[in-house]
Amino acid sequence: MICRLWRGWTTPENADAYEAVVRGEVIPGIEARRIPGFQHIDLLRREAGEEVEFVTLMWFDDLDAITSFMGEEYDLAHVPQAAQAVLVRFDERSAHYDALDRRPQEP
Repeated sequence: MICRLWRGWTTPENADAYEAVVRGEVIPGIEARRIPGFQHIDLLRREAGEEVEFVTLMWFDDLDAITSFMGEEYDLAHVPQAAQAVLVRFDERSAHYDALDRRPQEP
């Protein structure tokens, strides 16, 4: 299992707008692609001084699944224009981590 981590920052005034774009457009768009090996995506939010930080964690079976999502330059960030419009700054590349100890949720 591989976790794809990405971060973006926005102003407190634009935080709700960014969240709405991600939850209403970005995540459903990714899920609609039905990428083989894509498991799910988590969206995190926190106040970070004068900004609001968002983190996405995408879970994939393997690197081939990430390449299916992004292509050969799989570490490039996937940030649609509507999301960029309300961000102050963002990671231009995503980081990828081998998930060493990920435990399933209890039913």
